[in-house]
Amino acid sequence: MGTITMKFGGTSVGSADAMSQVMQIVADSLADGNRVAVVVSAMSGVTNLLLKTVEAAKTGDKWTYTEVSQEIREKHEEAAELLISDEEVRDQFIAKLDKMLEQHIELCTAIGTLGEVTPRIADAIVSFGERLSSRLISAAMKERNINAKQFDSSQFIITNHNYQDADPLWDVTEKNIREQLLPQLDEGIVPIITGFIGSTPDGVITTLGRGGSDFSAAIFAAYLDSDELIIWTDVDGVMTTDPRIDKRARVLPNVSYQEVGEMAFYGAKVLHPKTVQPIISQEIPLRVRNTFNPTHPGTLITATPTPSDTVIKAVTSIRNVSMLTVSGKGMLGVPGIAGRTFLATADSGASILMISQSSSEQNFCFIVTDGQADGVKGSVESELAKEIEDQDVDSVSITSDIVIVTVVGAGMRGTMGVAGRVFTTMGDNGINVLAIAQGSSECSISFVVNENDLEHAVSSLHELALQAVPA
Repeated sequence: MGTITMKFGGTSVGSADAMSQVMQIVADSLADGNRVAVVVSAMSGVTNLLLKTVEAAKTGDKWTYTEVSQEIREKHEEAAELLISDEEVRDQFIAKLDKMLEQHIELCTAIGTLGEVTPRIADAIVSFGERLSSRLISAAMKERNINAKQFDSSQFIITNHNYQDADPLWDVTEKNIREQLLPQLDEGIVPIITGFIGSTPDGVITTLGRGGSDFSAAIFAAYLDSDELIIWTDVDGVMTTDPRIDKRARVLPNVSYQEVGEMAFYGAKVLHPKTVQPIISQEIPLRVRNTFNPTHPGTLITATPTPSDTVIKAVTSIRNVSMLTVSGKGMLGVPGIAGRTFLATADSGASILMISQSSSEQNFCFIVTDGQADGVKGSVESELAKEIEDQDVDSVSITSDIVIVTVVGAGMRGTMGVAGRVFTTMGDNGINVLAIAQGSSECSISFVVNENDLEHAVSSLHELALQAVPA
């Protein structure tokens, strides 16, 4: 017996059949004597449909956003017809569905009138996906004699005003969950909570960024004092690499918070990179499991790395990135150039994925996403205009068509020869490494290769992850 927080992703709630499986999983856990809180994403595809209505509204295309809104309605109504046999309960849900989609059309009309989309309105529109799916699942669960009650997470998760990628205000969020939601669990209620959504202190809807349902689930797990957080998805767990690149990819039975954090940041799609943040201090175990294969134990993620017979546990990659290089012989000994460069990068709204610097201080490079590269280049050139004019800095150049490849494994720390094996493998396979970075945690090594070498590099390194090497 214990308190379990479960998060179900978009594919897990993507159809009536999938939702039926969700309800069975919850019922089984309740039958085992657990208290269960459920956090849900929007039905698969719905968030993208809502974003499509935003784009249509921006251009005044009323026909498109009206048609797409109707498509969203039909998707939910069809699932309700299959899941809810009680006509009164079904009609109550459909009335809520109609009312919310009327609000959706009103917001789209407002965008069309203004001719622009503010981040605040965009957040309000995309929030409808989770708000609809949670109400549907809650209604369907009641019919199965599960004492479910729907909640919007905006009641509990209070954030700053950074719409579309808001950060929680931790103290008030903790207070809300402990005082308002925890008593519901104590009364035997199964809360069905929207993922992804928060609100500002004055009650305006915000979102935690794409993939933020994982993050919000971890927040609820932490402040409900959960014994376990389970992320239910459509794969059996965290894998050694992307199975689309190497079919030999296998599920990792155990990884640490630190390892999975590195994997998520450097391209693994299973978890949102922020997911582990709220649960680390309480050492709440996190498990990744497959909604459609619930007998598989999945991957258990805990604070302490589990010894394995391989030093490298996983290989990840990030596409669609560019490398900016700041170079110049006059940079040697000139203080502050790197700091000003990174500040200029932040001022342009970009996040740096990786940094590498030569010991001669004559150049350093860093990686940002493709879409941010030109803006960052302009911002850095503006910041270093005097150094460029004085020829202390020769250039700020962009290299495109590259990828970041990362090998992850806590066993790498203190194990001699890991980097040697990694780069010998690259050399033996004729793959040119353009830049290298290793964090002080020694949990991962990241490097840059040409995009056309990606699959070869990942498959070659994955071979090392599959080989039993004394750690």
